[in-house]
Amino acid sequence: MNQPLAYVHPQAKVAKNVVIEPFVNIEKNVEIEEGTWIGSNVTIMEGARIGKNCKIFPGAVISAIPQDLKFDNEDTIVRIGDNTTIREFVTVNRGTKANLETVVGENCLLMAYVHIAHDCIIGDNVILANAVNLAGHILVQDWAIVGGMTAVHQFVNIGAHSMIAGGSLVRKDTPPFVKAAREPLSFAGVNSIGLRRRGFSNEKIAEIQEIYRIIYLRGLNVSQAVSYIEREMAATAERDEILSFIGKSTRGVMKGPGKNGKE
Repeated sequence: MNQPLAYVHPQAKVAKNVVIEPFVNIEKNVEIEEGTWIGSNVTIMEGARIGKNCKIFPGAVISAIPQDLKFDNEDTIVRIGDNTTIREFVTVNRGTKANLETVVGENCLLMAYVHIAHDCIIGDNVILANAVNLAGHILVQDWAIVGGMTAVHQFVNIGAHSMIAGGSLVRKDTPPFVKAAREPLSFAGVNSIGLRRRGFSNEKIAEIQEIYRIIYLRGLNVSQAVSYIEREMAATAERDEILSFIGKSTRGVMKGPGKNGKE
């Protein structure tokens, strides 16, 4: 849609039916696919790749350079998936040479004042509530929900279908399928309500609950719990996803209830 009060660089690639409201600024080397709506006063900077049917609300800044002193103007991008909603004053920074891109998946909701730093990878169907702040190099897997005012340390991984309470400080990896709360952040149960909403059977939820009882509630350390699960529980997609997440963790997984958070 032609909007005379907006600026669209002549080298930007914008689909014909994209709606651009007044006072939008779209720089060169930007691609926006069909059906997307860009609200007033949005700034879309060089390197943005925005999918179909997205909604970007006033004040958002997409693809600004990283807030990383090592950044040397390398050629990097931000990729936003189809059907994602980005609310007011969200900031999503470009990648660095470490990953070359920052990615937000499809069908995500980024509520107002969310900040996503360089080289983060956000999966599909993720919800980041108001004022969530992600440092660089964070992975948030599909269907995760992060409560408002939460701050996440760089290089942390947040597992699929997990739910993190608002106001949390996330310094350790949060495994898939769990609820996380308290300070320091710790296991607060399995996200059974979210799993039921997404079609997990009662039997599958019970299996996940048993895995986390072994990990967090039986007095075993993580290595002992993983060995026990591998030995005593049949391999399933969910079991293997949990064990793979733990095995790949570089920052260590969050503690169980009542732990003091120390190694």
